[in-house]
Amino acid sequence: MLIEEIMKREVITLSPDHTINDALAIMKEHKIRHLPIVSEKGEVLGLITDRDLKDAVPSLYSDTKNENVYKKTLAEIMKRNVILGHPMDFVEETAVVFYDNQIGCLPIVSNSKLVGIITETDLLYKYIELTGAHQPGSQIEVRVPNIPGILFEVSKVFHEHKMNVLSVLVYPDKENEDNKILVIRIKTMNPLKVIQGLRDSGFEVLWPNVPGISL
Repeated sequence: MLIEEIMKREVITLSPDHTINDALAIMKEHKIRHLPIVSEKGEVLGLITDRDLKDAVPSLYSDTKNENVYKKTLAEIMKRNVILGHPMDFVEETAVVFYDNQIGCLPIVSNSKLVGIITETDLLYKYIELTGAHQPGSQIEVRVPNIPGILFEVSKVFHEHKMNVLSVLVYPDKENEDNKILVIRIKTMNPLKVIQGLRDSGFEVLWPNVPGISL
């Protein structure tokens, strides 16, 4: 999946000449936490976050009341070395950029101009969508040998039980590198029959595995 498929295209921005007071008002009005700072040509010059603003203005509990602080331009406090993304970047690779750099948003640029923005919340929601966690269903974890064609063999069981698969994730097995763990989300609230089918086919079901339940 590409970034252009999930990025917000209508981006609220300010210029370096706007003030801290302007940024505070815009963030409050639109309930946002990140503001790209752009030139007249739409080039990204910097970035302001709600944390930057909190660090720049006096605390509500401070005895210092310096109103001039609010008149400072954003050019004085904005982050200038902004990490940027491109619409054709992959979502998975972008998630790594977020994690490695501990950032909360990524301005998206094409032909040197801002065309969108993506936040950590956008990435989290997309993960929820891709895993099907927002839909009613059940999750099954299966340990399988790490060999070609094994996913096809597992899928046969779901086909035989006419079970709709919402998502499949593959994880390494921490106990044995020759195995993989399949995390499969299916569209049913009662997975007992398909679990029995997996076991009858020789697969090790790790979850659900509740003692006392007869399959």
